[in-house]
Amino acid sequence: MPAKSVRYSVLDLCSVRQGSMPAEAIANTVEVARHVEKLGYHRYWLAEHHNMVGIASSATSVLIGHVASKTNTIRVGSGGIMLPNHAPITIAEQFGTLEALYPGRIDLGLGRAPGGDGPAARALRRGLGSNGETFPQDLAELQKFLAPSVPNQLVRAVPGEGTNVPIYLLGSSDFSARLAGQLGLPFAFASQFAPDYLNFALDLYRNEFQPSEVLQQPYVIVGMNLFAADTDEAAQRAFTSLQQRFLNLIRGVPGKVPPPVDPNELRWTPPEQAHVSRMTRLSAVGSPAEVKASLEAILTETDADELIMTGDLYDHAARLRSYEIGAEVMKSINTDRAAALDAVGASR
Repeated sequence: MPAKSVRYSVLDLCSVRQGSMPAEAIANTVEVARHVEKLGYHRYWLAEHHNMVGIASSATSVLIGHVASKTNTIRVGSGGIMLPNHAPITIAEQFGTLEALYPGRIDLGLGRAPGGDGPAARALRRGLGSNGETFPQDLAELQKFLAPSVPNQLVRAVPGEGTNVPIYLLGSSDFSARLAGQLGLPFAFASQFAPDYLNFALDLYRNEFQPSEVLQQPYVIVGMNLFAADTDEAAQRAFTSLQQRFLNLIRGVPGKVPPPVDPNELRWTPPEQAHVSRMTRLSAVGSPAEVKASLEAILTETDADELIMTGDLYDHAARLRSYEIGAEVMKSINTDRAAALDAVGASR
């Protein structure tokens, strides 16, 4: 049977460009959110990172509230909150407050990584002593705080209790895939930077899935990079900002988003190039026609219910245009799928 219609969304790291400061990155994030809301994107997620000069989304809940206040209909949430960094009641209170302020628009995506280096993780966790091994227990505690309170409950999340803010599990390996399946929660795979276990994790999630009160069948969100432009050459040049960023990361010198260069000017060893290429495998880079072919290939590979796109183009206007093209292409893909479904129905 022809495939289903697919939602499309944005994952924003609130990246700081070279030569700029976090305030500009936050202002750009707001403009992007307002822009993609008009374009029909389903949700806008922000990611928790720490001790990174090139990412300004460390106070994720605060930034989610700011973006939600500047938009009207698009869902806004975390992609994700790194739960081991926090006491579950703190997250329940924060997201309960967000839900009270922006009812029906808040998502709570959760990960189990630290979202930063070792020193940052130690500074964040202090007395919590968590290294991610207690993630299932922390998740269960968080769910209880977001559920309706029970008689004689000693600790309650106010706001928070009874809100049942939608929870999504995020991951780049098998752990969260298996847990999301067993708990009947939607699952998002971080293939925008770690695609190696994508298909294994999705198969595991679908095979382990147990229907729950919140979800009757698996729901898969696939992360990917989008660098779209009116020409292939412009898109490939813009993409070099991400390639340089990953190159700096594997060299141990992460930093702000660098300006693009001519692809031939990238200076890397063959192993470095192979590493960056592997990390960025799930990327749609090019003109509208090229991007459509890439997105269709990703959907064929993953059978995703939703694509969540990240695109840290250095030039802000080019970034806005990239998301315009992404929306145009996704609408075209969904139109094609609807027509295919109609054709099947007419033939019966």
